[in-house]
Amino acid sequence: MSTTNKKNPGSGQAWMMLLLAGAFEIGYALSVGGSKAFTVWSWSLAAIVFFLLTLYFLSAALRTIDVGIGYAVWAGIGAVGAAAFGSILLDQPLTAVQVFWLVVIIAGVVWLKLADSVKLQAEQSSEPF
Repeated sequence: MSTTNKKNPGSGQAWMMLLLAGAFEIGYALSVGGSKAFTVWSWSLAAIVFFLLTLYFLSAALRTIDVGIGYAVWAGIGAVGAAAFGSILLDQPLTAVQVFWLVVIIAGVVWLKLADSVKLQAEQSSEPF
């Protein structure tokens, strides 16, 4: 294992950890909502567990993925997931306009991942300008 701090933006393991962090962020957001300002103990305990898990997996992913990209993807996954699952599980309304902007967030996250790919970076570095 290398001791250098050079990041490998295409690391599949780091992106998997980032996806897990995003999933735990969704669990955290939904648990905080269910905790009713941390007055319902079962939901509060779930929120604490999800919070610790999301922080761990996010920090592990950011060892490889640049913090700006990683944080944006993590926040996007959390925002879209919390809105979607909040609508499904907690009967929270979701309008067509909100769905449109959630799709925009998803497209942004996908483009960030594509922009982080090694192949795309190699193509950009070979361009004269």
